Amino acid sequence: MEIFDWIILIVTLLFIVIYGSLKTRGSKNVQDFILGGNETPWHTVGLSVMATQASAITFLSTPGQAYHDGMGFIQFYFGLPIAMIVISLTFIPIYHKYKVFTAYEYLEKRFDLKTRSLAAILFLFQRGLGTGLTIYAPAIILSALLGWNLTYMNIIIGCLVIIYTFSGGTKAVNVTQKQQMFVIMSGMMITFFLILNYLPNEMTFSNALHIAGANSKMDIVSFSTDPEEKYTFWSGITGGFFLALAYFGTDQSQVGRYLSGKSVRESQMGLIMNGFLKVPMQFFILLTGVMVFVFFQFNPVPLNFNPNNKITIEKSQYKDEYHKLEQDLAVLSEDKKVVNILYIDQLNQDYDNPILRKELVALSQKEKDLRDKAKDIILKADSNSETNDKDYVFFHFILHYLPKGLVGLLLAVIISAAMSSTASGLNALASTTAIDIYKRNVKGEKTEKHYLNATKLFTLLWGVIAILFACVGTLFENLIQLVNIIGSIFYGTVLGIFLVGFYFKFVKSKAIFYSAVTSQLAIFVIYYFTNIIYPSGKETLGYLWLNFIGAMLTVVLSMLLQLLFRKKRDLLVK
Repeated sequence: MEIFDWIILIVTLLFIVIYGSLKTRGSKNVQDFILGGNETPWHTVGLSVMATQASAITFLSTPGQAYHDGMGFIQFYFGLPIAMIVISLTFIPIYHKYKVFTAYEYLEKRFDLKTRSLAAILFLFQRGLGTGLTIYAPAIILSALLGWNLTYMNIIIGCLVIIYTFSGGTKAVNVTQKQQMFVIMSGMMITFFLILNYLPNEMTFSNALHIAGANSKMDIVSFSTDPEEKYTFWSGITGGFFLALAYFGTDQSQVGRYLSGKSVRESQMGLIMNGFLKVPMQFFILLTGVMVFVFFQFNPVPLNFNPNNKITIEKSQYKDEYHKLEQDLAVLSEDKKVVNILYIDQLNQDYDNPILRKELVALSQKEKDLRDKAKDIILKADSNSETNDKDYVFFHFILHYLPKGLVGLLLAVIISAAMSSTASGLNALASTTAIDIYKRNVKGEKTEKHYLNATKLFTLLWGVIAILFACVGTLFENLIQLVNIIGSIFYGTVLGIFLVGFYFKFVKSKAIFYSAVTSQLAIFVIYYFTNIIYPSGKETLGYLWLNFIGAMLTVVLSMLLQLLFRKKRDLLVK
């Protein structure tokens, strides 16, 4: 990195931290710290909701996901706009009616303390893991590509977030997320147009889409009913809907964003804004990844984007074998470039040549075969190596092809996104711990000042825990998938509790508590047998379906148990 890149990076990050700390310091009470004094306008609510979900993992993993697998991942978000409407019409009015600080506070009013505590503990467990991952994900990739110390990176990102979150609470999270979203989207848009500018002069955007389409990168919607296929229209519109409903409707890291709105209407407008903009934003990020793929049809590409694997190979006895594959890939890359230029020339004459398309597909398959052979060699050199390099694709492009200054800006984008999600996570973890666990169980009368200090202390504590988790984390296939898998395992059960609370008034506390415990245990078992023990060597059930299964299992079991308890009570009365 050049000096100018360092200046851009440091100035951007320091501005966000200092601005957030100065703008929001001096919370007088718990309402100010957790709900931001209910002064947040709708557009800030919308941006804050988007920034909370758009973590560094989104900007590191999503382009790499598109580079390897195409645009199909967009189907994951198909259920989100519908979920925003349901939450706006049902969840938000109820939360405001009961004047809750956290989503789980409502559950005690509707059911009892143990149900509230169960939901809060499930949230704390999965969000604690998720928050550590929002620090770890960018840190491990930045450390690998730039040679920075991983532990120091985790500590630096974590400490930057703790400073302003500890100081200003929800208000600090909201105001800094506006700046972070500006940095994030500016950086992504500049990068996208630079990629287009780097493509051959005779190439139009339409040509680029044709090349991507010839390589099956533009297959946006799949109506397949195969449960082994992760991303389809059906899994997105059902599993994705339930995941979005659970995440935005019951996860305190999101609920806290819109509970700080000035009114019910302002909160609703903020969520609807997110529903309108989220899918186009993800589409744009995926399309950026596809354009990176097109760019590498005309430029040299590594056998594996993870630089750690190259270091491993160079120290092993297999380096000559690996170098031979690199030479084969270099020759293949030249062949690809020639065929692609011929294909563009034909497209510019309004002829989509089927022979050249077929040749492009064949060359892509040869490249895939070379990459698979490279992965085998890497594993022979070190069986613990992570051969999946999706998370390194976009960053490889940033480091090697962007001009001075832009590298610093994109690093700022990635770290800002990490800080944004981490800040929301810490704020939600502290709020839930203070309100749902500590305040509900502490003995004796305490002052507002006491609970404010306790919430700040829990912010610091969870910040340390998140940093520690990040320091001992391990890389898992594709980071954006890992975040969603963790959520899918827990969200369904929690969502089921809230759905029963909102819509099935005859179900009482005993029935919902036991059905939720049973449902969560069942999800653990289902995930273990369908995603970990699978003889075919691949998943037998896409993880998105866990959201639907967990929610429906909780709802149905609670109704059955309530009827059983009522029947038993009637028999005892007789």
